[in-house]
Amino acid sequence: MIRPAPGIRVTALVIAALALVPVAGAAPDRTPTGSGDPPSDGGRLRLAGLLGGDISPKSVAASGTGLVFAQNMMYRHSVTVYDARRLRLRRTIPDAVDLARLGHPGHPGVSRGAPVEAAFSPDGLHAFVSNYSMYGAGFGPEGSDVCSPASGYDRSFVYRISLRTLRVDRAYRVGPVPKVVAVTPDGRHVLVSNWCGYDVSVISTRLGRQVRRIPIGPYPRGIAVSPTKQVAYVAQMGGRDIVRIDLRDWSTRRIAVGAGPRALAVGPRGRMLFATLNAAGRVARLDLRTGRVVTVRTGSAPRSLAMAPDGRSLYVVNYESGSVSKVRASDMRVLQTLPACQHPIGITHEPVTDRVWVACYGGQIRVYDDR
Repeated sequence: MIRPAPGIRVTALVIAALALVPVAGAAPDRTPTGSGDPPSDGGRLRLAGLLGGDISPKSVAASGTGLVFAQNMMYRHSVTVYDARRLRLRRTIPDAVDLARLGHPGHPGVSRGAPVEAAFSPDGLHAFVSNYSMYGAGFGPEGSDVCSPASGYDRSFVYRISLRTLRVDRAYRVGPVPKVVAVTPDGRHVLVSNWCGYDVSVISTRLGRQVRRIPIGPYPRGIAVSPTKQVAYVAQMGGRDIVRIDLRDWSTRRIAVGAGPRALAVGPRGRMLFATLNAAGRVARLDLRTGRVVTVRTGSAPRSLAMAPDGRSLYVVNYESGSVSKVRASDMRVLQTLPACQHPIGITHEPVTDRVWVACYGGQIRVYDDR
């Protein structure tokens, strides 16, 4: 009988299947490395640089064009943008906007936000940044992490930032306390998980507004869009499910994955979905064809995760352990765990430099080579 590697737990429904098929023998969800490009799971993380200043980054996101955005949560009221090659600050973007000038006359004067997460258009022209709450004329009390649609919190906004000017040039009204943002591969829609709305907003980039809201359940958070199919996946952190959304007709179905799914990533061929399980304290791999789930423990309170472009490696921040882990996607083995900082909370893989960026809530960004 083939036994799971130490630290790996397999759901009871699939133990018999694992006895016949090795985990590592499952069809890999990865792209071949290019000529001269070593596979990511052969590298080792090494600290390459530290960035500080007036920041408290909740998340980091790589544009794919050599920029990294850090969303400085709540009272810093800013997004800081970095040159990935030089490890230098390019611009600090304030979250203060004139919503009336951006087409929302119900909020005169200057309004401020509270940046949470970012995503980028596939053409590399825009970033989309969610705001936990809005502050200014016409807005009520700020949101809370313990809430429901009945709490009555105001709807918030997603900003669009031009990557050419690094300025906010548009705002979209979404649901209350928006968290994760994702853009569909065709660039036609932006998906936003509304924490207190228990749903997902769908923004039409052509129409410049929200066009629908899709019910999810308590505390939707992570979103991953398949690169090969017209499908998106949403983590319901207040339960045990991933909600699959068909982007053609917006229908949904639920897939059980484990307690408290928070962050998601989908493999480059759309076969495997990866999730941090906040409540279970593990990282899961879900085979989207068979429903088989394999999990591994990386540290205490795994929060965010990122995937290497070749699909061979996952990078996970362990919030309570103060560490970052690298996991081989094919068999969910932890390849490396490094001490990072107090409360690492965000992570991204920057493909231009092949580096991993880690956001530390206490006011630091740590950058690692992976070679």
